[in-house]
Amino acid sequence: MTRILLLGGTTEASSLARKLAAKGLDAVFSYAGRTDDPVQQPLPTRIGGFGGISGLADYLRFENISHLIDATHPFAAGMSRNAIAAAELANIPLCALERAPWTANEADAWTHVANIPAAVSALPEEPTRIFLAIGRQNLAPFAAKPWHQYLLRFVDPPICPVPLAGAEHVIARGPFTEADDLKLLKTRRIKLIVAKNSGGSGARAKLDAARVLGLPVIMIDRPAMPTRLVVHDVAAVLAWIGHSDVLGV
Repeated sequence: MTRILLLGGTTEASSLARKLAAKGLDAVFSYAGRTDDPVQQPLPTRIGGFGGISGLADYLRFENISHLIDATHPFAAGMSRNAIAAAELANIPLCALERAPWTANEADAWTHVANIPAAVSALPEEPTRIFLAIGRQNLAPFAAKPWHQYLLRFVDPPICPVPLAGAEHVIARGPFTEADDLKLLKTRRIKLIVAKNSGGSGARAKLDAARVLGLPVIMIDRPAMPTRLVVHDVAAVLAWIGHSDVLGV
């Protein structure tokens, strides 16, 4: 019998949840709990961690999960690694629904770096106005270069003080349009963008706007992951489950 655990938090996860719910497939949607006001899902939903690899493996066994789908953010490496290990312990199959990464074209001015420390090192020594489009989990390392003026964008208002003195922030939930981000970059006089290579369409607008304005981008590449099955669209996940014909996909 098919019973699915969907590790979510992305637009793709929500799209898959709607497909699973539409035909009444037995599935649970899981949020890690980092968003104060998560998007409501059409599936039974749990919020919070599992207690590491062993806790997730125990959940998979106790709940009789037959298929584990990792549709978390491409930079949620800890959760994804735990999912791989837990699926192996519980002896169930795992499929990752992952957005294809963004790629630059000849009109883009991207500098690729491997991680957050490398992004900090790549910042210029002269003070500049930087759109730090990396979420709120990895801000502290940028305090090493406090002479820059940082602009931050959050889904939820920060509860704790931001670890960047003098940083400005805006509260907004994507998806964003190129027009939106052109206005943001112009009005805030941004000269450089730091971004994670998240992929997808909902957060790409800042890169399209940067291209129009000729702004450089420091692009943080995705963390390396152990070998796993990775697909890039909902239809491929449904085919993997064995329900593509049932769902008309």
